[in-house]
Amino acid sequence: MNPVVWFEIPVKNLDKAKDFYEQVFGFTLNSQEMGPAKMAFFPMKDGPEPGAGGSLIAADGQTPSNSGTLVYFEVPDIEGTLKKIDEKGGKTVMPKMSIGQYGFIGHFEDCEGNRVGLHSM
Repeated sequence: MNPVVWFEIPVKNLDKAKDFYEQVFGFTLNSQEMGPAKMAFFPMKDGPEPGAGGSLIAADGQTPSNSGTLVYFEVPDIEGTLKKIDEKGGKTVMPKMSIGQYGFIGHFEDCEGNRVGLHSM
């Protein structure tokens, strides 16, 4: 079992960040208000599925950052995804790099200033 079950990516402008992630990754995020927080949930399946669920979150005390914890998204094509990111208002921080038998990684900064990772085999 993987120990991480949830992640949140802090944003200031939820609509802008939601649009960015939807355009880059091609999925729909579900927006909801949870008390004082506004959130946009990444797609997830119920039950014992690999990976962790997560969301974008706009709330007091949530500040975008390009240092600290790093979340990785699995993608089929890191270079193609980084190209989309650069076109949609993000920027490549670390281009595709081999991590040996574990595949490849790359890092980007999203439209809100968060550093996020990409992984592929």
